[in-house]
Parts: sequence; structure tokens; C-alpha cells
Amino acid sequence: MAVAGKVLRKCKKVSSLQGGARDVRFRREQKKSPVDEETPGPAGQRPERGRKNPVRKKPRRNAGRAVAHARELSPLAELVHTLRAEGIRFQIAGMSAAILQGVPATTLDTDIWIDLPEGQYVKVLAVCRNLGGELLARTVVSLRDDTLVNFLYRIDGLGAFKTEAKKAVRLRWFGMKIDVIPLESIIRSKEVVGREKDLAHLPLLRKAVELSAKTKKS
Repeated sequence: MAVAGKVLRKCKKVSSLQGGARDVRFRREQKKSPVDEETPGPAGQRPERGRKNPVRKKPRRNAGRAVAHARELSPLAELVHTLRAEGIRFQIAGMSAAILQGVPATTLDTDIWIDLPEGQYVKVLAVCRNLGGELLARTVVSLRDDTLVNFLYRIDGLGAFKTEAKKAVRLRWFGMKIDVIPLESIIRSKEVVGREKDLAHLPLLRKAVELSAKTKKS
């Protein structure tokens, strides 16, 4: 029932994943320390000037900077940056991947293929929980803005993660390069799964592949 409720709310506000990445720049203002007043000394001696005591910022680790950067973005962008910072490899899959490659479609959730054994799904869920996400199922999370994310640990019709990663399309999304499953692989997977909604996507996906091939030739 919880999942159904989230999906119903999501249906009211379906949005495309297109739009490109946004680079967020941090603007940090360093406060100037006030100049200490001169301290009068004994007669015949020059007054001593108080010393400034500037506070030096300690360098941060790369992972910390990535997470801090992500927190300025949307919850989905924050998740993607955090997965990268935690060293968890992933690929964008399903219709989410198709939309990022220019297919004019919408989707209710974002499919993320994780390079971990399914038994280690708790590691991914812990990341989502730390980011304020709500766990709806073992592989489904609702982010702070009700964006639904579906984590995959295998995809029917495709090979192992490392094998498919070699074929992945590299795109810039949320200010970082990510791996996206190519349209041909999405089609192959949907043909194997054979669900009604998957079969309904096939004509649009095949047309997109055809147009892409014509564009490359011209």
C-alpha cells in the first residue's frame, strides 16, 4: 500500500529526466579578522600591535567534497554523487537511460543498476536512509521530494555488470560523467522480460535507434 500511495502521488507530478547537468559553484566568504587595537607600552617604547590569529581551514577529503557538493543539488543528484563518493559503481537503466539518450518519454521512477551482489542491498539502502530517503521495499526508495528510485542488481537479457559496462554510453548528468545502458541493450532486455508495459515501449525505442543511425550517417 505504501508503494502504491507513492506512485499515485508521483503520477500527479511526472517529469522528464532531460534537462542536462547543472554545475553548482560554491561561494564562500571569508570573514576578515578585525585589527586589534594598539597596546600602549612603557614611556619611550613603541606601542605593540596585537597579532592576528587567522583560522586556517583544514583540507577535506575528496569524498567529503563530493558529498558536500551533492547536497546543493536535487535529492536524485545527491544520491548519484553519494554513490560515486562511496565507490559504488552503477549504470542508469530502463526508460530512465532511454530518456537521457533523447527518447521523448516519461517515467515514474529512476532505474539504477548497482554493481553489488543482491545480498548486499542493505549497503545501498543505508546510503538512501542517510540522505533522508524512505524505504518502500528492498529495492525501492522514495527520496525527500518523492522521487522513486528502483535499484537493480541484475537485468534480464543482459550480461554481467562488468560486461555491459564496457558497452555503456558515457553522458554528463548532474555535473558528472555517468554510465548509461545503450538503447540497443534496453530493447533486448524489454524483449526478454516481455511485460505489457515493456512491449509498449519497443516501437518508440526502435524508432529512436533508427533515427540515431541515420544521424550518424549524415
